[in-house]
Amino acid sequence: MDSEQGPLGDGAPRRRDRFTVDVRPAWGTETVVVVPSGELDHDTVEPLRTALEKHEDAGRIVVDCAGLAFCDSTGLNLLLRARARAVESGARLELAGLRPPVQRMFEITGARRVFRIYADVGEALAADGTGGAPPGDPA
Repeated sequence: MDSEQGPLGDGAPRRRDRFTVDVRPAWGTETVVVVPSGELDHDTVEPLRTALEKHEDAGRIVVDCAGLAFCDSTGLNLLLRARARAVESGARLELAGLRPPVQRMFEITGARRVFRIYADVGEALAADGTGGAPPGDPA
């Protein structure tokens, strides 16, 4: 199948959102904001994995999910593992701006109870991120 054609080979262009990751340090803090955009799945997970691993030493990572149109189990698993590594090292990994399709994935899997989730990145940055353990975390 030609990469420029749809799955039926009918000449219709294949719809595949480009996946990007931007990283922005939050000025004056130990917080790093990681901004994935597009569809996060098995084929696109590497740039996010690389960004999270590169910034593991940050005291706090906020993943701004407002640009995520989709997240499959591969993306969810990556975020859960990155959060576990952050907790092990005394850091925090938090989420902001979950859109309905991505939020639904977190709800049906129970992962929403594991993460501290903010309405948007502005709210996350305004909070100090220490407002107690999220549900499901030992206090």
